[in-house]
Amino acid sequence: MAERLQSDRSTAILRGAAKLFARKGVRSTTVREIADESGVLSGTLYHYFPSKEAIVDEIVTRYLDALLSRYHRALAPAADPRARLHGLVVASLECAKVFPHATQIYQNELGYLRQRPGYERIKAAVYDVQQAWIDVIEDGRAHGVFRDDVPPRMFYRLIRDAVWLSVRWYRPDGSYPIDQFARDTTSVFLQGIGR
Repeated sequence: MAERLQSDRSTAILRGAAKLFARKGVRSTTVREIADESGVLSGTLYHYFPSKEAIVDEIVTRYLDALLSRYHRALAPAADPRARLHGLVVASLECAKVFPHATQIYQNELGYLRQRPGYERIKAAVYDVQQAWIDVIEDGRAHGVFRDDVPPRMFYRLIRDAVWLSVRWYRPDGSYPIDQFARDTTSVFLQGIGR
């Protein structure tokens, strides 16, 4: 029972902090604000996390771990590079739905995160995320289904940012579900918008 209460409180702290970090930035958010948003006393935060930086590290790491897990599931059954690219887009959007604030924190605070001690853990996950996309893009080029005149890293950054930054405006609902949004996104990147 005590373990569950601790887990519930740490989850509440992570949720509250993520909301604030996404809105205000990590540097501008105080421990007191995190405590107020999470419904705990400021001193109580330190029973769960040693610092504000440990909280942001945990938020981003959980997000990246969940993202990689979804990527592995999405890539496993699909052989066609187009289907695999679509799978990465869907997995990214689904994960952004579950971790909307973490997606924004990663996008907005990457420079800050890189300066932090312990960034190696995040850096390794970021590398794996990037490699999943680049492997699919390079495979598509090798099979002649993706253009070979666009550098894979540039294509990756363009599509990743289009997908990940959509968390700022896209709200998955019945009128425009994730799979349709993913199909449209993949289509725009692979076929363009010209006739």
